[in-house]
Amino acid sequence: MSRTTVDVDPGNQPPAEHDTAFFGQPKGLLTLSGLEVWERFSFLGMQAILVLYFADSVAHGGMGMAAGTAASVSAAYGTLVYLVSVAGGWLADRMLGSYRAVLWGGILIACGHYSMAVPTATMTWVGLGLISAGTGLLKPNVATMVGKLYRTDDERRDAGFALYYMAINIGAFAGPLITGWLGDHKGWHWGFSAAAIGMTFGLVQYVAGRRHLAGRRHAAEFALAPETMRRAVRLIVVGVVVGGVLATALVLAGWLTMDRFVDLLTLVSVIAPVVYFAVMFRSPRVTAEERGRLKPYIVLFLASTVFNFILFQAYSTMMLLASTNAETTILGFDFPASWYASALGAFEVGLAPFVAALWVRMGRSQPHASNKIAIGVVLGGLSFLLMVLPTAGHSSDDYLMSVWWIVGSYLLLGLGDVLLETSGMSATTKLAPAAFSSQTMSLWFLSLALANGIQAQTVKLYDDVSHPAYFGVNGAIAVAAGLAVMAAAPWLRRTMHPVH
Repeated sequence: MSRTTVDVDPGNQPPAEHDTAFFGQPKGLLTLSGLEVWERFSFLGMQAILVLYFADSVAHGGMGMAAGTAASVSAAYGTLVYLVSVAGGWLADRMLGSYRAVLWGGILIACGHYSMAVPTATMTWVGLGLISAGTGLLKPNVATMVGKLYRTDDERRDAGFALYYMAINIGAFAGPLITGWLGDHKGWHWGFSAAAIGMTFGLVQYVAGRRHLAGRRHAAEFALAPETMRRAVRLIVVGVVVGGVLATALVLAGWLTMDRFVDLLTLVSVIAPVVYFAVMFRSPRVTAEERGRLKPYIVLFLASTVFNFILFQAYSTMMLLASTNAETTILGFDFPASWYASALGAFEVGLAPFVAALWVRMGRSQPHASNKIAIGVVLGGLSFLLMVLPTAGHSSDDYLMSVWWIVGSYLLLGLGDVLLETSGMSATTKLAPAAFSSQTMSLWFLSLALANGIQAQTVKLYDDVSHPAYFGVNGAIAVAAGLAVMAAAPWLRRTMHPVH
């Protein structure tokens, strides 16, 4: 497809190096970090109570689903979010531009949360659809906009991304506290309302701070030619309308059930990365040397999938376990089960600076990126294996484990996430072929979609097997996968050049 050429203007350029208004960083970082605080506040705040809302009885304002079904539907929603993120990156590059993609994504997210605040099942599904579409537009493009704040040789870049990552986890910590309390004391839809208000705050400060952002003037950095753009818009509109009509007809005909929709998303989550890798391996624009680096990346991609399969259950099966079989009192203070999810964000905020300082202190003697990722996967598996201890030996479902078991599990999971995400995203950008460099984050998001797709099937067993068996088997598989990556470390070090 052809692309139009746009003139360079100040709105597309990174701020000058003397812009140090935000802890020595460009002022635009404050705008984008603030947006992410509220986006994660709303997204993970809603996620922390979503599975509990699905599983709660209709009499108490829930959807009345079985626990396994509730976890499966919640995972399918996550699959949809990350699959749409792949399209979101393309739309920003070729049609909307990063600024507009993030803006419209945020508007859709807010509308989705407001829809979920309406206490009807129909509006719940409408809201989840809007949030999926909006997050797909917003999430992959905010990080791109952070990168545009800096020139390539700006030494502040890594520190800026560290502040941005911390902002993400501040939102992840605060969201479940507010939505969880409201959901527990006022009703689930009050919690969804708080998520809507949070996203609205994020949008207001994003628009207010837009003058500090680079790349905001033009529709897209690599925009399609006008005629191609018109055809693309027509195809997208027609596709959305036809898809909506077809889906409605299949639902009314009784063919498209919830189970089949979940299965369809899982199938797409498996096929998409296979196709993506096949296209890269066969592309004439990919050199033999780049193909050699793609092989170890497949290993890292699968490692990410295994870890995130565990991580995402912090908001599904772990929430269900916490709501039924864990104490919700600490030092005499009662708290909602959904507050456990805040522990994960808190640990990541607290651990990230210590991990970064450790790598700086170790210098060249720090572990290779593949080993950092492998350790992260092992820690994820151990977080599940830890849950075998308090759940074993209980024949009834009315036992309550200590708060510290789940907190300890989330500590292991949070440390694993810090290790894997930072190393994995860095390796992604370095190992991807030059012809696909702008799509590297899309590929990383596909590992998250695949993790959710697999989870959507696996969590169906949560009701059918004992808790020790469920957490033990899944945890053991993750530990084995991490150890396998460690065993492959010599080969990975040789083939992952220039990743250290």
